[in-house]
Amino acid sequence: VQLVESGGGLVQPGESLRLSCAASGFSFINWYISWVRQAPGKGLEWVSDVDNTGTGTYIDSVKDRFTLFRDNDNNRVDLQMNNLQPEDTARYYCVRGGRNTFLQGTYLRGQGTQVTVSS
Repeated sequence: VQLVESGGGLVQPGESLRLSCAASGFSFINWYISWVRQAPGKGLEWVSDVDNTGTGTYIDSVKDRFTLFRDNDNNRVDLQMNNLQPEDTARYYCVRGGRNTFLQGTYLRGQGTQVTVSS
């Protein structure tokens, strides 16, 4: 049972990145998948989640810039991030479960992928 993130990197403000979360070992279609992030010196922050139909929800700060794409055939969720800003700099993790699962504090989480936005 695991989640593996990829796609992070160093970009300049205004640029884009697409993160991927590959899931294995569990019945993917039965789960919401979330993306959460941890900025330097801060706690984990829930960013977005997607249900099994592909409907996503987002925190206000990313709502017009980030989009989730879910592929149930390949057990994968992508996070397209546009117009990245320095405040988006963080390690991004995917989580098995939606926002409520994350807030409860017990969940499966991947190793994460680093996103750095700097000029």
